[in-house]
Amino acid sequence: MRWSEATIHVIDFEGHPAYGVIEYGVATVRGGAVTEAATRVCRPTGPIRESDSRVHGLFGRDTAGHAYFADDYDRFVGWRRTGVLAAHNKAVEHGLLKQTWAYPPFVPDWRSPGRESAEWGPWIDTLRLYQTLYPALGSHSLGTLVDTFGLAADLAAAARAHCPPRRRQAHCALFDALASALLLNRLLAVPEAADAGLSTLLRWSGETPLPQPGLFDD
Repeated sequence: MRWSEATIHVIDFEGHPAYGVIEYGVATVRGGAVTEAATRVCRPTGPIRESDSRVHGLFGRDTAGHAYFADDYDRFVGWRRTGVLAAHNKAVEHGLLKQTWAYPPFVPDWRSPGRESAEWGPWIDTLRLYQTLYPALGSHSLGTLVDTFGLAADLAAAARAHCPPRRRQAHCALFDALASALLLNRLLAVPEAADAGLSTLLRWSGETPLPQPGLFDD
C-alpha cells in the first residue's frame, strides 16, 4: 500500500509523565489532506510544573473540571484501529500513551496485511522522516521545518479552521499535530517519498523491520 492511500492519525500531546496528558490534538490525513481534527484539554494527574505552563500555556485553572485523559481510551483505540499513528518525535507520544494504557486490544499491525498486534505502534515519525530525507539541515524541529519549507501560511489557515481560538500557536496540541500533518503531506511533492509504500515510511521512521522480509511489496 502506498502511504498516501492510508489513513494516518497525526497526534500531539502537551503534558509530562509527572502529570500526564493535559491536552491532545489529532489531525487525520487521507490522500494528502487533513480530513478531520480533534482536540481537548484534560485534567492532570498531578501538579503542572510552572516551567511547562510557560511553554504550553496551560495552567491548573485551565484544566480544572475537565475529564482525565484516561477517559478517552475507546477514542484512541478507535484511531489506532482505523489508521496508522504518527507524530513528530514519536517517543514522546508513545511514552505518554503507554503510561496511561499499556496496550490496546488487538488491532491491525499496518506493516503486513492481515496481521494484528496489541501495540500502540508502529508509528510514522515526521522527525525521523525529515532527518532521513534532509540530513544536512541544521535543525529538524517542528517550527524550523515549517519555516524552512514555507508552510507557515498553510499552518495558520489550518489552525483557523480546526483549532480553538486561544490555541493557535506552537506548543498547542492540535496546532503542532497540524504542523506535523502538513510536513507529512508535503512529501507527496518529494520524488523520493511520493510513491513510497507505507512500509517504507515506517522503516524510515525507525520502526522494527517486518518479521518476514519480503512479505509484501511497496
